[in-house]
Amino acid sequence: MLPAGERVLWQGSPQWQTLARQAFHLRKLVVYFAALMVLRLALLATENASFGTMVVSALWMLLLAGSALGMLAFIAWLSARSAIYTVTNRRVVMRIGVVLTLTFNIPFKRIAAAGLHVNADGSGDLPLQLAGDDRIAYLHLWPHARPWRVGQPEPMLRCVPEAAAVARTLAQAWAQDTGVELPAPAAASAAPEAQGRGATPAMAGR
Repeated sequence: MLPAGERVLWQGSPQWQTLARQAFHLRKLVVYFAALMVLRLALLATENASFGTMVVSALWMLLLAGSALGMLAFIAWLSARSAIYTVTNRRVVMRIGVVLTLTFNIPFKRIAAAGLHVNADGSGDLPLQLAGDDRIAYLHLWPHARPWRVGQPEPMLRCVPEAAAVARTLAQAWAQDTGVELPAPAAASAAPEAQGRGATPAMAGR
């Protein structure tokens, strides 16, 4: 139940496939396990192992790798399914957590700056830099936090669909609530340093 005068402008959740690739590094792990398998088979070949031995070894590695990757994909799916991001005309609300559900209410006045990172498919991330001494523990936020900002954690609306449109909604609501004009976020995919996954400032600090 929202307070009087407050209304929901946007609500959504992460795309679990994108979350699995970016937060849980699923693609990198596939490459890692494939390299291990090739190395294992190469070592067996140098030892003149039989074809049957090599097949059994490969099957065991496939089973172990498939189990690990499947578990990570399932955790990514749970993380995305249990997360709900909400932008109102006064604040950002993050409801996250698989086992223990946490809700973070972030009024616009407590946001110092926001950014936009757009992927090739239009999904993307909106990291929020908190003003003053406000802090939320990185472990409480992960995977809904900007990577590598452990000392000064930044909550992040992660892997949301149509991220540029969400950023525009946030910027407009922020401007109306604070009286500060903020630029509409540009499409980040044009950034030359971000082939496939753009990165550009979407909103400047107040």
